[in-house]
Amino acid sequence: MSALPASGREWHLVARPHGWPKAEDFALREAPVTAPGEGQILVRNLYFSVDPYMRGRMNDVKSYAPPFKLDHPMDGGAVGEVIASNAEGFAVGDHVLHGLGWREYATVTAKHATKVDASLAPLSAYLGVLGMTGLTAYAGLFEVASFKEGDAVFVSGAAGAVGSQVGQMAKLKGASRVIGSAGSDEKVKLLVEEYGFDAAFNYKNGPVGEQLKEAAPDGIDVYFDNVGGDHLEAAISSLNLHGRATICGMIAQYNNTEATPGPRNMPMIIGKRLRLQGVLVGDHAALQPQFVQEVAGWIASGELKYNETAVEGIENGFDAFLGLLRGENTGKMIVSLTR
Repeated sequence: MSALPASGREWHLVARPHGWPKAEDFALREAPVTAPGEGQILVRNLYFSVDPYMRGRMNDVKSYAPPFKLDHPMDGGAVGEVIASNAEGFAVGDHVLHGLGWREYATVTAKHATKVDASLAPLSAYLGVLGMTGLTAYAGLFEVASFKEGDAVFVSGAAGAVGSQVGQMAKLKGASRVIGSAGSDEKVKLLVEEYGFDAAFNYKNGPVGEQLKEAAPDGIDVYFDNVGGDHLEAAISSLNLHGRATICGMIAQYNNTEATPGPRNMPMIIGKRLRLQGVLVGDHAALQPQFVQEVAGWIASGELKYNETAVEGIENGFDAFLGLLRGENTGKMIVSLTR
């Protein structure tokens, strides 16, 4: 076995952000690298994921995922190469998906690592289209929203990692119409020209409710919510009888310091008999084999397209996360440590 590196860098949360995260809330620190113990592997991370849900974990509040600890390395999805193994079934050179991102080297308990195949798709895809974000889109559309052929679907945050997959999956399964919203004219163009959405609009160009009614004059049957706020209010107005909404994210209010007013048209939920349901990807692990098989096929055939925004270098990890919150990414935002 070749000599292990003496140390590696890792991102620590050093203060809990109030409102928008600031650079001084984080620190990039050196940590020693040691040989893996019994049942462990040492992984050199090649890519790690930054995701909107991580903003919630920076607050010291009880939620579905525990808060990040101060002065400890943060975590999240990562893909890397095994450089030392003390675990059966894992060899040096294997590529694995695991949960200890935000660092250059990770000592991972083998049962928390999954081997991934670089010949099926690029390794970074296992953090996005073939990973947690892809499964979120798949489960949220087909299981939570009970999508059926002929449904009209509206997706907010549609140029993001989850939203772009939702729209394409709906089209592949026979949606009558797919509408997306995004935050720039370039992203709107991408949705229609590359991802095959029937219509899309820039939510900064006018009231969301008016733009949605214009794009979906016959209403919508399914709403996939990544944004919350005025988008959710607009969707409630446009949803048809027995419409369904999957509530996946509310990025519009993650950094608010005051309570956000709820949609003003909630009584419509009663008259229209709407169903609004939250989705957490961890509840849908049983779908994983079916998801990988179907989506890998769509990728191979070219029917499903995806984009990634890669930020180079661990030193730019915080900037990548802030860029994600500002909507600077197209598709999955990842940090690449390959150089």
